[in-house]
Amino acid sequence: MVALAKFLIFIGIVLLVTGTVLYLLGRFTPLGRLPGDIVIKRERFVFYFPIMTSLLLSLVLTFLFFVISRIGR
Repeated sequence: MVALAKFLIFIGIVLLVTGTVLYLLGRFTPLGRLPGDIVIKRERFVFYFPIMTSLLLSLVLTFLFFVISRIGR
């Protein structure tokens, strides 16, 4: 039971840090407002699909994990 509690605390801390980083990145960088992100605004409806932001983050994370895996060998 103690191991589960520690795991849940760890996941909570990871989510808190990730949320804070994403919040700060959104305020100081154009992430989420890149050309290619799809935004459809109607009178009472907004549809937002950040396709270019998702692709960019995917490329960056893939490169980061590749570098980490090469260093770890």
